[in-house]
Amino acid sequence: MSAGRGGGSGRGKRGGSKSRGSSGRSAGRVHVRPTKAKTDSSRRWLERQLNDPYVAAARRQGYRSRAAFKLSELDDRFKFLKSAARVIDLGAAPGGWTQIAVERVGERGRVVAIDLQEMDPVRGAEFLLLDFLDESAPARLREALGGPADVVMSDMAAPSTGHTQTDHWRIMGLAEAAYDFARDVLAPGGTFLAKVLRGGTEKDLLTALKREFDAVRHIKPPASRAGSAEIYVVALGFRGRDAG
Repeated sequence: MSAGRGGGSGRGKRGGSKSRGSSGRSAGRVHVRPTKAKTDSSRRWLERQLNDPYVAAARRQGYRSRAAFKLSELDDRFKFLKSAARVIDLGAAPGGWTQIAVERVGERGRVVAIDLQEMDPVRGAEFLLLDFLDESAPARLREALGGPADVVMSDMAAPSTGHTQTDHWRIMGLAEAAYDFARDVLAPGGTFLAKVLRGGTEKDLLTALKREFDAVRHIKPPASRAGSAEIYVVALGFRGRDAG
């Protein structure tokens, strides 16, 4: 979701695309045969995709990525995507989170999505092709929404460097930028949702959120892969900037 892609991207949500390649099956599991064209990492990624039940479910149900289930599970638990709500989706490509948001807020709601990567239109949502970190992005999002937001959600993630601490700092920078924006645009009682990586500095964000929201939760939805360091911060009941 923007400023990168998310699964819902800022940066990097790629779950729902179809994969092709030579494969074999053993005990119901798909195994991808090594070829000169495939690195070990790409073969493992393809094998994981082919065997992921959330990827299969996304294809069956018409969602663009497995990340759609992360948002639906979070909303099933916390009920923040209410009918007629105004929602901003940061780092939206390929559009799985946007699809869920449109479904749940209904025709009277409004969903504005942003990403620096192209995204096929989602009926019922407005999409801005723009890096969220561009200085013009906050004003353009406010104008497109036409009023305060009830939900600001971010699945933004920077491309992985392979260095754990660097990746942590980069995704936390995106989460903090999303939070700064949310403080300016959220209506009283609003919700902020963001992906973060475990690594220590997410505690600073939690502390800041607790000053301005009635309830803050740090959770990993079932659709998030067990081996992933990602977790989600859900802040409910916005009280206003510098409240408390």
